[in-house]
Amino acid sequence: MFKNKSYIGISFIILIFGIYAVPKIVDRIKNGEVVKGNRLDNVGERKSSADANLLTIGKAPKFELTNQDNVTVSNETYKGKVYVLEFFFTTCPSICPKMNLSMLEIEKTFFGNPNFGIVSITIDPAHDTPQVLKDHAKLLGVKSSTWNFLTGDKSTIMDLSNKGFNLYAGENAKVSGGFEHSGLFALIDKEGNIRCRKDEFGNPILYYDGLDKKGVRDIQQDIKILLEE
Repeated sequence: MFKNKSYIGISFIILIFGIYAVPKIVDRIKNGEVVKGNRLDNVGERKSSADANLLTIGKAPKFELTNQDNVTVSNETYKGKVYVLEFFFTTCPSICPKMNLSMLEIEKTFFGNPNFGIVSITIDPAHDTPQVLKDHAKLLGVKSSTWNFLTGDKSTIMDLSNKGFNLYAGENAKVSGGFEHSGLFALIDKEGNIRCRKDEFGNPILYYDGLDKKGVRDIQQDIKILLEE
């Protein structure tokens, strides 16, 4: 008798649950909400947060210069590609060798990817002719056909560096080599926008430190994100 009462009680509970829950489940199916849950929602949030962490600073300035093969190269050459840009000079006795090594590391990581490139612009065009740049690229062991070493009019290049990208470069007779410049790399996306990540305080870093292992690691991570967009 007690067993019969228990079965009746359980059946009654199941009936009440069905009356209450089934209509809600049907509604969720109709609205396409059944597949949503904390884990799946978090996957979407993680992807969007990675993209959101890369800020758009603005359009990269236009340029048109001559590369190591005497070919005209411009920002249009890199349209549809993600690329890293720097200012340097071949006789630099201080930070450039370290920047070169950082760029070589980046080149190695993305070698063979047709959607990635590197732009190295000399701030000493009087010395760094196309042939000098070609010899420099060979000395470094550059393999990528999308890594261009560029030269051109000196005032145009200085304006591009200081006013266009806001990456300091200038002449200084008091320093070894006669020129000084920042060791920062600019990251440009497929649409020609300068991109960067936020620092630990949520502020844009603007450019990546080409002299620091963390800076190189960060830009490699962000290149991968942009290549997948």
